[in-house]
Amino acid sequence: MNVKTVLVLLVLALATIFALVCVLLTRGKGPSTCQHQPLQEEDSDGGQSLVFADLSPEEMVQVVRYLRGSLGVALVDASRAKPSDNCIASIDLQVPAKAEVLRFLDEGGARPPRQALAVLYFGNQPEPNVTEYVVGPLPTPAYHRDVTVQRYGGTVPYHRRPVTGKEYMDINALIQQELRKAPRFLAACCESDGTDLAILTTAPRGFKSGDRATWFVLFQNMPGTGYYLSPVGLEVLVDHSSLDISQWAVSRVFYNGQYLADAGALEDAFVHGLLEVIRLEKPQAEAVLGSMRPRQPPRSPGPLQFEPQGPRYSVRDNRVTFQGWSITFGMNPNSGPRLFDIRYRGKRIVYELSLQEALALYGSNCPGGMSTRYLDGSFGIGRFAYELVRGLDCPYTATYVDRHYLVESETPKTNQNSLCIFEHDAAIPLRRHFSDSQSLYYGGLRRNVLVIRTISTLINYDYIWDFMFHSSGAVEVRVHATGYISSSFLHGQGTDYGNRVGPHTLGTMHLHHIHYKVDLDVDGRSGRLCTQDMEYELVQDPWSKQNSMERLYLRRGRLQTEDEAAFPLGAPMPRYLSFASPNLNRWGHPRSYRIQIASLAGKHLPTSSPMERAISWGRYQLAVTQRKEEEPSSTSIYNQNDPWTPTVAFADFINNETITNEDLVAWISVGFLHVPHAEDVPNTVTVGNSVGFFLRPYNYFDEDPSVDSPDGVYFSGEQDSAVCGTNPLACLPLTAVCAPHLPPFRYRGFLNL
Repeated sequence: MNVKTVLVLLVLALATIFALVCVLLTRGKGPSTCQHQPLQEEDSDGGQSLVFADLSPEEMVQVVRYLRGSLGVALVDASRAKPSDNCIASIDLQVPAKAEVLRFLDEGGARPPRQALAVLYFGNQPEPNVTEYVVGPLPTPAYHRDVTVQRYGGTVPYHRRPVTGKEYMDINALIQQELRKAPRFLAACCESDGTDLAILTTAPRGFKSGDRATWFVLFQNMPGTGYYLSPVGLEVLVDHSSLDISQWAVSRVFYNGQYLADAGALEDAFVHGLLEVIRLEKPQAEAVLGSMRPRQPPRSPGPLQFEPQGPRYSVRDNRVTFQGWSITFGMNPNSGPRLFDIRYRGKRIVYELSLQEALALYGSNCPGGMSTRYLDGSFGIGRFAYELVRGLDCPYTATYVDRHYLVESETPKTNQNSLCIFEHDAAIPLRRHFSDSQSLYYGGLRRNVLVIRTISTLINYDYIWDFMFHSSGAVEVRVHATGYISSSFLHGQGTDYGNRVGPHTLGTMHLHHIHYKVDLDVDGRSGRLCTQDMEYELVQDPWSKQNSMERLYLRRGRLQTEDEAAFPLGAPMPRYLSFASPNLNRWGHPRSYRIQIASLAGKHLPTSSPMERAISWGRYQLAVTQRKEEEPSSTSIYNQNDPWTPTVAFADFINNETITNEDLVAWISVGFLHVPHAEDVPNTVTVGNSVGFFLRPYNYFDEDPSVDSPDGVYFSGEQDSAVCGTNPLACLPLTAVCAPHLPPFRYRGFLNL
């Protein structure tokens, strides 16, 4: 064979190979570029979602300017205000009445006026009080209206106000002044003069209405680590009820099981050998209990989640759309995340889905621990939702959204990137089947879900708030708890209240109870509450009369009143409980959404407790009531500091009214008991520490709506599953080369501290 023939054959072979590659690459219309694919056009709402939009910084500034010029009283910036001053405590959106909003959204009515809710502390008045004003219209306010009595049935006494940052600063200064009375004790117990100790508040603050006396717990403070695991055994009780700061005083001191009058008495007891002192050495930074510094150098990175051809969801203003879903999102600075007008395939399912409260109730044999019942809404669940860390708190390529708030200041603040939105591959089929009989085929659908997430840091704990939207039409709500446990100094019978987790550290037992509001509008506002559960009946075999069997049957019911629909915590509840529309699906069943709760809640505070009514929402795992504008929330920020006469008592919402063919609200409690253990150091892990609930379609559709998902996979035994046009999974080797261009990592979460 001569050289010319060899060259000709080589050229033909190369041409053949090139042609085959082109055929394989184009066969089945597989993706050929890494360009972002345009989203399927979602229905535009024409800006209607802005009726629920959080206030902008500009609107907040206008409200401050209006109040300063219209109230006729001197206002001091809350960041500098003494208890005897008047100040603006907070400004937030005044959510319009539901009837007005629906006339606007559904009937072409006028847009409701945009208004703010301003909370003011009036300390410089003959009768100090807290007053709430509705201010509007925005963006140029022209009126204000006192709504305090309308909202709460009376005035709000001044002692119920949340403690401000300035008040805490003044208390800390008082404690430091008090500690100077015990220099020899502090040097012996803690190798300290007191100035390097961290001070942690407890709550509530006393035993009866009007009290404002708080136990403060002292800890060793090592920069760069969580001090919560290093109590020194010293706690002080501060009476800060007077509006005159000079009248504040330390009224009791506790150390290692002993109660003394003040720090001077503590010093005297130490000097005279009447005090058992536990001598603590200052820990080294690398050995401090609870350090989160990595102990191993970085290695190869783990899996990276990204969208090969760009996000498949769209975020515009305060609205996100994704494969038939439409959700309007926002953030209350006190109660945290809130969603409105949740629609699937154009139909509203939920009008409002919002977090209401997070309770942490502790046990201990130290005064601070045993008296602690934190109601986190009074501290600011939304306010303390800081910037999320890209690539850890949320996927690196998620969409990050800023949130703005005005609390304890006349200047708005921004928590940048404090809410994230992303599509998540759950790495499990939503549904699938492998057929090995009659005909051979495989069919399945990936469980991809849209996630809206924010994370609140509330003193020691971090709560991860997730709202997830599935292609099956289900809504999933979940909270994970992480962060540091709270602790007491280990003494006496301390392990009756938890586990030892350090040399002198007791991880104190506590329960987490979380409360949500779910205003379901299932195929309209008028609904009923239906139940279904299982029973067995003993019957004769139809084909063999001499024998019998236990036959499973479905017991259906309908709840008629609020009392019937209030299910105490821990009591049996129907396994199927659904909000039902009067309208029927194709098969003759009421179009419904089922509430499915996943919770391990601890026992509720006994109703005999004088402060129980303040958290009476915790009595119920589920309660369904008529929706009322005058019952917008199950709690109040004022309940924390006066739980003995609560400003809002949820138990009063349940008064046996009918729940048949009414606009209904489900109030859902979830939670868990946490007995800290060695593995909670340095941090509590999210694994096993999550609870929540589902809203699942139940005969709402005529079939599973995910059949219309573009992510379905099907191929038969006769087909070539390796062909991109037959099986979209076969396209992945091509799309996998579409690695995204990642934005540089930046973090500015410490700016507002």
